[in-house]
Amino acid sequence: MEMDYSSIREELKDANLLDMQIVLTSQRRTRTAIMSILLVALVFTIAYGMLENPFIYTLSNIGNFFDYRAVFIVWSIICGVSIEFALLALFNLEGYRGKYARIAVYLSVFFLITTSIVPALRDDYPLLHTIHTITSGLYALFLYLALVPFSKWISEENPRLRVYLAIWQIVIWFGSILLIIIFWHSALFELWFFITNIVFLLYLSLVLFEEKIVKISTRLLMNEEDLNYAIEKVFVNLSEKEHKKSQNT
Repeated sequence: MEMDYSSIREELKDANLLDMQIVLTSQRRTRTAIMSILLVALVFTIAYGMLENPFIYTLSNIGNFFDYRAVFIVWSIICGVSIEFALLALFNLEGYRGKYARIAVYLSVFFLITTSIVPALRDDYPLLHTIHTITSGLYALFLYLALVPFSKWISEENPRLRVYLAIWQIVIWFGSILLIIIFWHSALFELWFFITNIVFLLYLSLVLFEEKIVKISTRLLMNEEDLNYAIEKVFVNLSEKEHKKSQNT
């Protein structure tokens, strides 16, 4: 059946469902964007950490001891901004209003990028090396202050996710600490920290967005007789189609 986007738009508008359908389209696009940039950050993190032997060199060592300084800075920007974008989008999706959470997210990105910019060469720049060490610790601290309270809030709002979120936190934080103890001066605990946090955000993006999309889709499909046609109506981007149509005419 050929779809008449103008009539669909009017139909949803008359049923007071057009705004809901537009929100659904926006959420699907946002989910795709978030998961895409997180996957880029994940691949980049693994690739960067493997440029040199991760059992010997930390991420900072790779960026400062070898000719990868620019790569180190670019990685920190991509990784930090990807995590920031994902967290803020999830905050908005769930209506999370943590008092200091957003500030903590911004500060975490700032400290990660600062860490990559400040040299970590103890013999040549001892003061800068100390600053580098402090900012790297502050990055982990502020990410913790943003992510952990949000995870706790999500577990209270969605009790069915409580066990999974608790397991994720144990895997991320205790896994990182354990690797620090075992492999002290190596990139393994840093890789574990970044990779598990990114994968955790991918998990949250998949689960939380899917929950919202299913709820809205169910409402839009409630009184439809032809389910296949109704699904097409629900998931078409009416705004974009209208825009293209107006351009062609």
